[in-house]
Amino acid sequence: MKYSHSALYCAIVAVLVSGPASAADADAEPSQALDTINVTATKRETPLQKTPVAISAISADTLDKQRVMTVADITTLVPGFSATTQGDHGVITLSMRGIGNDSAKTEYADPEVALFVDGVYTPRAEAAAGLLLDLESAEVLRGPQGTLWGRNSTVGAVNFQTAKPELGNLYGYAKLEFGNYAHIGARAAINVPVSETFAFRVALAQEQHDGYVDFQSPDGQLPSLEAQQAAYLASGGTLATFKPIDVGLFVTRGEKYNAQDQSAARISSLWTPNENFTWNLSFEYFRDRGTPNANLMQQPRAGQEFWSSLVDTAPYLDRNAYALRSRMDYVVNDGVMLSYIAGASKFDGRSDYDQDSGVLVPTSFATGATYQNDRTNYSNYESQSHELNLRSTGENAVDWIVGLYYAGEDNKIRFDIPLFNGTSQGTVAWQGSFIQPKQTVDSYAGFGQATWHLSDAWRLTAGARYTRDRKENIGGRGWGWAYNPDVPQIPITPGVQPGPENGFGLGAAGINDGRYSANKPTWLLRFDGDLSEKAFVYASVSTGYKSGGLQDGGVPYKGETLTNYEVGAKFTFLDRRLTWNNALYYEDFKNFQLAAPITFVDGSRGLGFSNVQGSTKVSGFESELTANLGDADRVSLVFSTLFQKKLGTLRYAGSNDYGGLPPCPPESGIGNCLDVSGNDLAHAPDVSLTLVYEHLFRLSGGGTLTPRISAHYESESWLSPFNLGDGDKQDAYARGDFSLRYSPAEARWWCGLYVNNVSDEKVRTNAGRTAIGNGAFLYVSQYQAPRTFGVNFGVDF
Repeated sequence: MKYSHSALYCAIVAVLVSGPASAADADAEPSQALDTINVTATKRETPLQKTPVAISAISADTLDKQRVMTVADITTLVPGFSATTQGDHGVITLSMRGIGNDSAKTEYADPEVALFVDGVYTPRAEAAAGLLLDLESAEVLRGPQGTLWGRNSTVGAVNFQTAKPELGNLYGYAKLEFGNYAHIGARAAINVPVSETFAFRVALAQEQHDGYVDFQSPDGQLPSLEAQQAAYLASGGTLATFKPIDVGLFVTRGEKYNAQDQSAARISSLWTPNENFTWNLSFEYFRDRGTPNANLMQQPRAGQEFWSSLVDTAPYLDRNAYALRSRMDYVVNDGVMLSYIAGASKFDGRSDYDQDSGVLVPTSFATGATYQNDRTNYSNYESQSHELNLRSTGENAVDWIVGLYYAGEDNKIRFDIPLFNGTSQGTVAWQGSFIQPKQTVDSYAGFGQATWHLSDAWRLTAGARYTRDRKENIGGRGWGWAYNPDVPQIPITPGVQPGPENGFGLGAAGINDGRYSANKPTWLLRFDGDLSEKAFVYASVSTGYKSGGLQDGGVPYKGETLTNYEVGAKFTFLDRRLTWNNALYYEDFKNFQLAAPITFVDGSRGLGFSNVQGSTKVSGFESELTANLGDADRVSLVFSTLFQKKLGTLRYAGSNDYGGLPPCPPESGIGNCLDVSGNDLAHAPDVSLTLVYEHLFRLSGGGTLTPRISAHYESESWLSPFNLGDGDKQDAYARGDFSLRYSPAEARWWCGLYVNNVSDEKVRTNAGRTAIGNGAFLYVSQYQAPRTFGVNFGVDF
């Protein structure tokens, strides 16, 4: 608490010493007009208010004030945008306008919302959990971006623009933050001009806090020795094989779940040897030694705290990511520019995760509960992308761009699941090892787009892209328990290669070798124009596409397509002190891909993909308003509503995360499933609203004090396509964040305080359930962070 008191003291003293602002100070204030924001949604720089795309542009200043650390932190600032956390891989998955894929977290699955950094595609969902370091802006494009942005931007794309080096100026900044849960954050950057043609920039970040989830003690929860014996005998065991429950199997100390320990560094350079050529090159490293987010019981056992769990698998996370990004721009002549945007990345990660979530307490060493450790022994992803485009510049009767694109991946993973009855010393319920030594992805595309200026006020745009995708699975095997009681029943160890000869009783349940290929055109037709200097309108029809692929067993699944019909209007009022942007859309989704871990009819397990038949239809309205009210008040309003959000036809939807689903017909190939046809989409509230308000107190000494309030509301939403009831739902909620910042006059430092999730709301981001008999279930969920608070300081130099 001493940090909070010190920041509050700093703010109060500033007010008392400085006093109210004078009339002379007020007269000296600059224009109250909003800054002109330029975006790159059309692969050329255009003003936001004249860009015919539903796009949210978040500046570096807003990112700083909102304390944006990961992509999940910007979702409340964008209409129809949401992020969920997925525990066993510790990743963030994204949904937009109700469409997303919670299982886009393996070597098989791709996201519907594409992530780009400086225009370079980032293919793996794990990257979304990385720190957002030294950004210039974040652009979130809503609706399919299949023509210009292409790969997997089915329902939208997010492009982070990093801060670039500048010639001629030596400057930098540093920030430091302290908070509850032993939070420490530090960020710094420096821009160094070396010559008239070369400069570089270095940025660093470290964010860490203790875990939010406490360990429950097994003392007082485990049954007596006599009760353990009785339970074991009732299950068919004998006293000769009975073992008391070993309390040492439960984790009671060490790193807790939901902890953060992340570091990032980037060095970037700018070289402009002449006025026609510019080369931006950067290398980035990201390190994660935190812990995964735990699944928590929605209703804790009596006597247990909400933020706690009975843990039998210690949390572990070890990730490293490397990225090289390059952009070369060459002015061919006064009207043409050639650009080459390329990137290469490498990711490796390992993790251990308590998938059983401590929901049930064992009644003996082999009964009453389950032990499940979801263990990623290794995951290695290597990717590259290349885009070469040629485009017109300046004022033309026709603006055009043509380009070629290639993206490739080479991925491998081993994922083990020991699943035991009772405890890890119990009997095998099932265990398996999924080993994918090589999965490759190759995607080729050519694209073009042209905008014809029909007059000074009206424009017609047409664009097309042709994509060819190839995927290959080489040597992939799913090893599963062969139900051999003669084999010693112990959890499989990471260093052992599965097979009949190794003593773990695993057989090759799935052979995943296979090839997939598909071709698909996507296109755009758009009409836009200026009704006046203050009003801009557009109407468009566009398509998006995400390729299919291969699932466990080498079985292919289909690619998905989306057609989006949209009209939009952007207004600028009150001498540019107010902007109001709106979009009305209707989306028709074909072959929407749903993925989940499933159990097949023969008892084997794997990740299954299903294509929703018919049309999945989504329609809605989005609105963003930003205004400077007077010379001291700024308000932003973000609103979205969905009119329609229904799945098409899918009779056999299964998921091992949802125990107790009814048996499936044999022809489905799935052990348990549910008909989800016509159900509501997950993570798709009918209404979401964010209001941000800040007031600038100008002090007589020239300093400023700025309180900022951010309030977010969402109506209820389902957490899965099963729509199973209250446990599978996030109720309507409202949460707020508060910050206060003091900046002294003629000084280059500031100090402040913050409180996030002021009312300590418990907001679910996913759900799962365990069947406990007689039609009853216990539900678990992951949650947004509890209330956090602290102080921060910054200096510019």
